[in-house]
Amino acid sequence: MDDTQSLPGPPAQPVIATKPDHSISRQDVDPDALKIIYRLHRLGFTAYLTGGAVRDLMLGRPAKDFDVVTDARPGQIKKRFARAFIIGRRFRLAHVHFPGGKYIEVATFRRISDQAARETPAGATAAEESVPAHPYGTAEEDAFRRDITINALYYDPIADAVIDYVGGLEDIARRTVRVIGNPAERFTEDPVRIWRVLRYSSRLGFAVEEAAEREIPGHIHLIAVASGARLYEELNKDLAFETRPVVETLRKYGLLKFIFGKAGEAYENDSELFSQLSSLLECADRTRATGIFLTIEEMYALLFWPWLRPLLDAGGVDHHKLLSDAFRDASMRVNIPRNLRSDAVQIMIIVEAMDRAVRTGRMRWALTRRPHYKPAERLYFLIFKGRLPENGETFEALFRQAFPGGGKSRGRPRRRPFRNRPQGQ
Repeated sequence: MDDTQSLPGPPAQPVIATKPDHSISRQDVDPDALKIIYRLHRLGFTAYLTGGAVRDLMLGRPAKDFDVVTDARPGQIKKRFARAFIIGRRFRLAHVHFPGGKYIEVATFRRISDQAARETPAGATAAEESVPAHPYGTAEEDAFRRDITINALYYDPIADAVIDYVGGLEDIARRTVRVIGNPAERFTEDPVRIWRVLRYSSRLGFAVEEAAEREIPGHIHLIAVASGARLYEELNKDLAFETRPVVETLRKYGLLKFIFGKAGEAYENDSELFSQLSSLLECADRTRATGIFLTIEEMYALLFWPWLRPLLDAGGVDHHKLLSDAFRDASMRVNIPRNLRSDAVQIMIIVEAMDRAVRTGRMRWALTRRPHYKPAERLYFLIFKGRLPENGETFEALFRQAFPGGGKSRGRPRRRPFRNRPQGQ
């Protein structure tokens, strides 16, 4: 039996693109990442920029994460950088810290372990796997262990060249997302790869390569056996920016129900409900494009608002318990932390109270003392006005404009002290 991974054999020589065949400028690369690469090079190591930063710079997009990969081992990196810290138990890598809380991730080249390829359970987290971590390897082997070709490019700032072992340059030119290796085997190994393929396709406007496209429908159900913690990590990546196109693509391919359970089914089956969600996510994306970001609690409240909003119409019930029970009974595969769910629920309850107040002229001003009032106020404007509040703009001012003199904002009324009167008076 052949125990090797079904990946294409590496070419004898990589494709190396030099100027003017690539569009990356050193001026667009994080200067601290360059410092690390230059220092490792002076110390006799090989080091490149890799991953999404190379892809985005090739596409003329602003890069967000500048990751470095090298043949130096984690211990060697730590010894040569005073502010380097080793993280990870199975996949050890270094975070080199800089002032202001900033750090650059520096990983060591790895290769696919034959044992890991045979025994890793689909969707298992690093902590859950019992097989050895991928052993160290070469730049060539490291490129072939990655998920998709456009994320497996290296940029060498010393030579000012892009190095391609897997055909990523050609796929960028063709605007195609292609899985490295056999898509059926790679999706079976780790079904979360399907999510990643769809994420990059939707965000970049790239087509999914035909072989991967054929395999997605027959493998999406495997998402349900993936670790809930891993799904939470992937979801947070999509809620950070450019959320709407990714969620719309996940719905198109039928992944939402495997991630969000009954909530996902509702969004997939009810076009009007999903249209509401899509509009809200578009508002969030537009807001973040201006440099104003929502908190993770606000994003989760926004994500589930169309689904849970009808439950808030019920009167005479404990809304917090009602919404918490809905989360519990939804059979979600993604493992959203309890505190985060509770925060999102509290925000939604206050947003609903604000909406009701505008419709009835009666507001529970005691809510202003709750810690979730401010994020709820921001979300109210986003949901009902399509934008965040401007400087100095408040829900109370909006309410008083609609109801002059009504529903005054004041604290709890003071009780008059009770004085015992002398008997006989």
